[in-house]
Amino acid sequence: MPALARHSGGGVIFFTLIVAFVLTVIPMPEWLAYARPEWVALCLMYWCIALPQRVGVGTAWISGLFLDVLRGALLGQHALALAIVAYLALLLHQRIRVNPVWQQSLSVLVLVTIYQIFVLWVNGIIGKPSANWTSWLPSLSSMLMWPLVFVTLRSLRRGFGVT
Repeated sequence: MPALARHSGGGVIFFTLIVAFVLTVIPMPEWLAYARPEWVALCLMYWCIALPQRVGVGTAWISGLFLDVLRGALLGQHALALAIVAYLALLLHQRIRVNPVWQQSLSVLVLVTIYQIFVLWVNGIIGKPSANWTSWLPSLSSMLMWPLVFVTLRSLRRGFGVT
């Protein structure tokens, strides 16, 4: 294999992130919006675990800045949280990817909870109201959605030959 291996499928990675952003802002009933999965974090975690040489902290930081603008949050809030989660996913990717999907869901629960802790921490620093128990529902829904996200993105990666 040459020292500079040729990568393919960057458009697929970009497309999946765009879909994750759309799912993040798509209107939902108020009672269900509290449990909206963290789609961007899920998508980034998948790509960090599947292709750690392609998607990393830089991609997470840029995605987080875009998410900050999309959600009207403090600039850098989601970027910091996603960069930390991407770093942890990269650090643990070999341990996570050998597990069955249901065990990966538990890792996703922990990583999304860390993501939410950082977002809530920044909210506390800037004086936004503290969270109640519904703030933790996205962690649970993200854990439950992980098998679907994993299977969908894996089939896209294999189908389009993303390397």
